[in-house]
Amino acid sequence: MLRLAKNKSELNVVADQVGTPTPARLIANVTALAIRSQLKTGLYNLTARGATSWHGFAKEIFELATVTGEELTLSSENVYPIPTSDYPTPAERPLNSRLDVTRLEQALSIRLPDWQNQLVLTLGEYLEKR
Repeated sequence: MLRLAKNKSELNVVADQVGTPTPARLIANVTALAIRSQLKTGLYNLTARGATSWHGFAKEIFELATVTGEELTLSSENVYPIPTSDYPTPAERPLNSRLDVTRLEQALSIRLPDWQNQLVLTLGEYLEKR
């Protein structure tokens, strides 16, 4: 997304697919906690909390990048929502891929962080390593 924002002045992003962006860091940390806690066998959903569309996610990335001083050609105001039908892909994507994390949170006595806080951490790590 950042590469696109440096090279484009406008961008169309799917707005009718909703899910929860979840970084690998969160998955690894919670999985390690589950192993240490000897979590009872079963099916658990693991994502950050909250939900957004690809469009909302892209806009948040651009807004955070701008706040951190990244020079982008694209501003978040020039990110336009489009329906999935306008962005065909070989794989069919669900319109709603949100998961209920209540069972995991209760089993581990934790509250998972929201996707926005995780994006701040992930973007910060990415920009620092460049």
